Amino acid sequence: MTDTATTPLTGKALLQKVKELSHLPRRETAKRCGYYTVTKNSQTRVNLTDFYDAVLGARGIPLSPEGSKDGRGREPTYRVSVHKNGQIVIGAAYTQAMGLKPGDEFEIKLGYKHIHLIQLDPGKGESNGSHADA
Repeated sequence: MTDTATTPLTGKALLQKVKELSHLPRRETAKRCGYYTVTKNSQTRVNLTDFYDAVLGARGIPLSPEGSKDGRGREPTYRVSVHKNGQIVIGAAYTQAMGLKPGDEFEIKLGYKHIHLIQLDPGKGESNGSHADA
């Protein structure tokens, strides 16, 4: 837990300071750029991860931890393959993006080279008008 937080440098100011401090170790550079906190016990903790993210962002290489990752290090591609057992798995990344919950039901409509999944209203067995193509 922290008592004191700093306002770290960002953008061009950060890059300039990093250049000026290039003779110092990384931890010291990060600290002098404001990427540290002071704990209740008056210990200084350098936040190297935030520092590296800020430097990369300032150089135009943002690493966004948010996003549509599915937890396994891959981003959804909106492409699936038919498995050997004949099943098609949509995956959690897509159902989460639609806000689906366990037990949600769909009507399957087959078309020429496509499948429509039409979400049913809970307990009614009728479609609510929204659909997802699979």
